[in-house]
Amino acid sequence: MNFILLGPPGAGKGTQAKNVIKNFNMLHFSTGDMLREGKKLDKTINKFLLSGRLVPDEMVINIIKKRFERDDIKKGFLLDGFPRNLRQAEQLDLILESKNIKIDKVFFMDIGFDEAINRITGRRVCECGASYHITMLPPKKIGICDYCEADLIQRDDDKENVIRDRFTVYEKEIEPLIKYYKKIKLLVLIDGLKDEKDVFKQISSYILQ
Repeated sequence: MNFILLGPPGAGKGTQAKNVIKNFNMLHFSTGDMLREGKKLDKTINKFLLSGRLVPDEMVINIIKKRFERDDIKKGFLLDGFPRNLRQAEQLDLILESKNIKIDKVFFMDIGFDEAINRITGRRVCECGASYHITMLPPKKIGICDYCEADLIQRDDDKENVIRDRFTVYEKEIEPLIKYYKKIKLLVLIDGLKDEKDVFKQISSYILQ
């Protein structure tokens, strides 16, 4: 089984991706994680991330192509955050066709702009990999990681001015993409405003079909 998970910044794609791969034993392909890792080797990627602009299609597509060259994709996967526009979707189709792979469903987690701002600007992370939210998932001690007791930080790309720019770009790109997957009958709308367990139930019900 192979799935795509889409949604605006702050929709909770990362959280639901973890739930899916844990319960359904599939690979998690997160373009966000791959881009953040890639910025260590390519400073150009970092500039795009910090500015709130989307990383150019060619850079992202090349990352995806390289990942799909590995044999473990046969295990089944959840592609998280890609494609982000129609051109990327068309390029993904070509990659999948060359590997004789099909997508079973495309989940779109929908939340409003105000909710996205609240969720993202409240995120705090630790260098150990732990993640928190100042209201929804606070640490035991304010500003301190529960696991390693290091100081928590707000990522530069989680600041409000960056998020607003990201959301403006996102809205322009996502509408044609939604229409595309709806037309080929792969799109499944998920209410991202529900609590975490309920959102997972919505997604799981389609995976288990």
